[in-house]
Amino acid sequence: MKYALFLGCTIPARLNSYDASSRRVLEALGVEVVDLEGAGCCGTPDMESISHEMALAIAAWNISLAEEKGLDIMVLCNGCHEVLLKSNRMLKEDAKLRKKVNEILSEVGRKFQGTIEVKHMVKVLYEDVGVEKIREAVKKPFKGLRVAVHYGCHMLRPSELLRFDDPENPKILDELVNATGARSVEYPDKFECCGAPILAVNEELSNSIAKYKAQIARKYADVMVTACPFCFLQYEGCQVTGWEGEQIPVLHYPQLLGLALGLEYDDLAINENRIDASKVLEYL
Repeated sequence: MKYALFLGCTIPARLNSYDASSRRVLEALGVEVVDLEGAGCCGTPDMESISHEMALAIAAWNISLAEEKGLDIMVLCNGCHEVLLKSNRMLKEDAKLRKKVNEILSEVGRKFQGTIEVKHMVKVLYEDVGVEKIREAVKKPFKGLRVAVHYGCHMLRPSELLRFDDPENPKILDELVNATGARSVEYPDKFECCGAPILAVNEELSNSIAKYKAQIARKYADVMVTACPFCFLQYEGCQVTGWEGEQIPVLHYPQLLGLALGLEYDDLAINENRIDASKVLEYL
């Protein structure tokens, strides 16, 4: 099982913890990843407001690099997941649009061919590795740990293009959490946004949205778990200043899974998280 790994911009710049823990967990489960050399920005939605075709061309550039290797792309970031998967499907299904994008790519000697798929790491773990295999690989199952799962908007929507899970009642990440022995709990406003999309427009409102969600999660769970770098930064950031009472630790899903697989706390870079998460060790 082998994939081209696409990290995007935020993870290498700000969240080595997500990168490191993902690589450790994937290696432990027998999944090989190859760094996508030459990859750039995914083609973020911000670019579409300037030029839809150029944004698609940027996404297609990255996809063409993986096509050259004959590997499907594995993505860790929800935003990159939406952009690359959506672009891949649009270009595969629209010959006219594909021709325009390839005309742009031809100027730099590349071509989109439509020969690979784009998958979020969460879906790779769920579909390609499998929940049962993960459960069998667990060496130190959690006991009594309550987890507030946060999916993030760009993992699920636009649902007609991403086709990731049921956007109204997703289960994939919950089942992956439960496979570690921990228990994914239901909590109010579980599927609400973390507030990241409006951060550049209204930082105060963005922070209050994240804080509201984290405060609710704290009432129902011992730890929050997400698989999106932006959501992770939101939920940690909102607790750093102006927070009252006990903080709720935030973990990347591979950090939670890695502990259950018997990997070391520091090897999963949990020590790099801004909120002390060491209390989860009490549940192993």
